[in-house]
Amino acid sequence: MANLGFVGLGVMGSQMVNRLLSKGHTVTGYNRTQKKAQWLIDKGMKWADSPRAVSAAADFTFAMVTNSAAIASITEGPDGLLAGLSAGKIFIHMSTVSPTVSRALAARVREKGADMVDSPVSGSVITLQEGKLSVMVGGRPETFDRVLPLLLDIGPKVTRVGDNGLALAMKIAVNLSLAVQMMAFSEGVLLAEKSGISRETAVDVLTHSAVASPMVQYRGPFVLQQPQEAWFDVNMMQKDMLLALELGRQLNVPLPTTAVSNEFLTAARGMGMAKLDFAVMFDVLAAMSGVSTPVTEGITK
Repeated sequence: MANLGFVGLGVMGSQMVNRLLSKGHTVTGYNRTQKKAQWLIDKGMKWADSPRAVSAAADFTFAMVTNSAAIASITEGPDGLLAGLSAGKIFIHMSTVSPTVSRALAARVREKGADMVDSPVSGSVITLQEGKLSVMVGGRPETFDRVLPLLLDIGPKVTRVGDNGLALAMKIAVNLSLAVQMMAFSEGVLLAEKSGISRETAVDVLTHSAVASPMVQYRGPFVLQQPQEAWFDVNMMQKDMLLALELGRQLNVPLPTTAVSNEFLTAARGMGMAKLDFAVMFDVLAAMSGVSTPVTEGITK
């Protein structure tokens, strides 16, 4: 059993802590809003008042926050996570940011005598709760060996893809496909619906057809009813799409379907859907097709 820390107790981070606690690990946690973490405190998680206090208390510190600005806010300054690191400790960086940002952060961690891996995940809250999450890791082989047992407690599929930054490149490659798949699924549903097939029937057929990836199976029904809490909202998905487009530009890889799908995310933001799950790409296309949905009706009323 390990002495762990976790910074960033949002939808995914809190569920990861819950799994780590269930495996018998000691976890010290920090979140900007303590109220959201109270249920974990009730389950035995120790509370810390700053990211520095977390990394000072733990041998292995996880962090999962939204973007590069959020990473800077939890790592920099006298109360930042970097200030609590010391020789032999490991930082497991799970946030999705650019590979360049992650490599720069890893270099600063190593100045402390500690080490860092980037370790983004693929999956949703449901796949995490079901123990089916996939984890990608970028970092030194010897550090990967140390963190592997901990990551296996979060998800059953853990793959080292290479050095620091490469797990993030892999995660960006995965996430661009999620939005592109959602776009294609939406086109199929609307084509069927405007042909005279009920939306419910079209969703049922498509989610049990050859195109039914795990993402389509669990997110496809969102075109019938949005979840009360977004699993992965429009802003978050567009952040990853922009990372993909920038990486494609740097590497001379054209990403035409990514670019088109990204425009539908921009349209969703323009229509007031930024905080909804990115499955609202369907609602944007539906509005363009002259088809109403509960989401668009709620916005226009």
